[in-house]
Amino acid sequence: MSSPDSHDLPDLPGANPMDLLASAQEAMAAQVEAASRTVEGSAGGGVVRVTMTGGGEVTGITIAPAVVDPDDVEMLQDLVLAALRDANAQVVELQRAALGTFGGLDLGSALGDLFGGGGEAGSGPATT
Repeated sequence: MSSPDSHDLPDLPGANPMDLLASAQEAMAAQVEAASRTVEGSAGGGVVRVTMTGGGEVTGITIAPAVVDPDDVEMLQDLVLAALRDANAQVVELQRAALGTFGGLDLGSALGDLFGGGGEAGSGPATT
C-alpha cells in the first residue's frame, strides 16, 4: 500500500511539466498570431467575397453589383453563405497550421460547423 504522500505521476515520455508548459505557451502564441491574420473566402467566381480574421470574426463582405438581382435574392443568399463557409474553412486550416503538433485536435467540430460547413478546408488558407 502506498503512503498518502506518494502521489507522483508516472514517468511518461515527454511529460516534463516545464516542456508541456512551454509547448502550451508556444501553441497559444501561434494561435494569437493566426488570429491576427486575415483570410478571404469567395463564391461564384469571386462575385461574393468574405473577409474574416483568423479568429473567425467576419470583417467584410463584398458583393459585385452584377450579381444583385431583386428577382433572385435566394441565389445571392446562397452565394453569401458559400463565401462564409469558404472563409471559415480557411480559418480552420490556418488554426490547424498554427497549432502544429497540437493540430491533431479536432478544430473542425469546434470551428467548422460555425456556418454549417463541417470545417472542410479547400486548398489551404489565402491569408494576408
